[in-house]
Amino acid sequence: MSDVQIWTYALVALSFGLYIGIAIWSRAGSTKEFYVAGGGVSPLANGMATAADWMSAASFISMAGIISFAGYDGAVYLMGWTGGYVLLALLLAPYLRKFGKFTVPDFIGERYYSKTARIVAVICALIVSFTYVAGQMRGVGIVFSRYLEVDINTGVVIGMVIVLFYAVLGGMKGITYTQVAQYCVLIFAFMVPAIFISIQMTGNPVPQLGFGDTLSDGSGTYLLDKLDGLSEELGFAAYTDGSKSTIDVFAITLALMVGTAGLPHVIVRFFTVKRVRDARKSAGLALLFIAILYTTAPAVAVFARTNLIETVSGKEYNDMPEWFSRWEKTGLIGHEDKNGDGKIQYVASPEINELTVDRDIMVLANPEIADLPAWVIGLIAAGGLAAALSTAAGLLLVISSSVSHDLIKNVLKPDLSEKGELWAARLSAAVAVVVAGYFGINPPGFVAAVVALAFGLAAASFFPAIILGIFYKKMNSKGAVSGMIIGLCLMLFYMLKFKFGIFDGGQEAVAGLQENWWFGVSPEGFGSIAMIVNFVVAIIVNLFTADPPEEVQQIVENIRVPSGAGEAIEH
Repeated sequence: MSDVQIWTYALVALSFGLYIGIAIWSRAGSTKEFYVAGGGVSPLANGMATAADWMSAASFISMAGIISFAGYDGAVYLMGWTGGYVLLALLLAPYLRKFGKFTVPDFIGERYYSKTARIVAVICALIVSFTYVAGQMRGVGIVFSRYLEVDINTGVVIGMVIVLFYAVLGGMKGITYTQVAQYCVLIFAFMVPAIFISIQMTGNPVPQLGFGDTLSDGSGTYLLDKLDGLSEELGFAAYTDGSKSTIDVFAITLALMVGTAGLPHVIVRFFTVKRVRDARKSAGLALLFIAILYTTAPAVAVFARTNLIETVSGKEYNDMPEWFSRWEKTGLIGHEDKNGDGKIQYVASPEINELTVDRDIMVLANPEIADLPAWVIGLIAAGGLAAALSTAAGLLLVISSSVSHDLIKNVLKPDLSEKGELWAARLSAAVAVVVAGYFGINPPGFVAAVVALAFGLAAASFFPAIILGIFYKKMNSKGAVSGMIIGLCLMLFYMLKFKFGIFDGGQEAVAGLQENWWFGVSPEGFGSIAMIVNFVVAIIVNLFTADPPEEVQQIVENIRVPSGAGEAIEH
């Protein structure tokens, strides 16, 4: 067994032991502990847990991978996700906390005084959460496939068993304290290799500054200038040039922003603190914790891309370093010697190019490409798993609470006892893990693309209903429900048509459909168009139907009143 494997097994086993120990220590004994950790989490712990919940496999594994291949165009993910979190923290979190409900469907069901609204919200939550969790389970599979040297499907199954254990046993209470530990693991794992490589390439120990610095070889060349030159030599666009249209950049950024503000697994975190002001504090702290990784990701992307090109392009296949053959076994990087010269031609032209690289490996393979110590390589495996598992657990809790609390308890069986509801929640989580595992084994695209679609679905369905529910007291149930249904269906149709080619000849036909995008907007950005349609439909239907009851309007007035903001309204 190699040093890398020994370190990986040791660090992964240590981190998993920690997570399981925390789950056993903090297991839930009531539905309130299962859904919202008893409502007594400190702002600091909640801030770290929110950051871990938020920074999924897409943030840890896939975002830097996208930026390393898309260059300037990848910045939409940074802008959209960070801006969205600010929007959520300032615009929604305090009001939702003051409303005092367990889940987003709970808020929508109560605010729109309708079982239909609650059921539609449950359906939206399930679609968004399952789309999102598919990306997480694939992330888990990728990490396991490389470092435990099993195939991706086996890796997904191992991840399912771990998540099932602490999500089902501990509920939100177990997940919260597990996520605090996972944040510490993932941020340490992301920053250590970045600092190592930044010093190696530029002599600057701060990665955020290093990627804009000159190379340490004494040439005086800036790292980004070097990467631009390498990219153009191989026929790719300059790394710092963008190719997306302005309208598409704007649409994707907006969809990611408002999708963030409508994500049920992030919103539920603000119900776990004691007071409204604690919700604000934990939101601010989470933003600080998130910014550490998000400001480092562009640097990691540049380091990884430069090292990959210099290590692989034009070099003899038989002289490739050991990391190349190890990753080749996973099927996530591959080589086909088209001209028979024994060298790897890595170029933009598909006819000549001999190298295929899955974007999702860039962060994970980065320490190996840079020839860092074995313990650093093992650390990045533990970090990738922490990121994927923390978000998967949060999403599974949303799924289980949507089914047990919103569907079974509030619609199908109102007389269900608390013990019965807790069992229903645990059973729902177990079923959800199995479904999530299936999506992880049969994923619709690479991790960040799947996650971007989840944001589009959240933007198209939840965001208008939540915003109108808080800031427009005369918004009624018929308007909100109509908007949610039409917004969600429109987004699903566009996604199936232009991302998966369902109506036009399947996945092979997708590339050719690009010129037919509506308004020139990609499927990742279409959530912003569907959201606008949702708003318009909701307001028009609202104008032609009756106002909500007076007591509902009064509740809306109350959640916006700053006075007495120290305590949440209890119903």
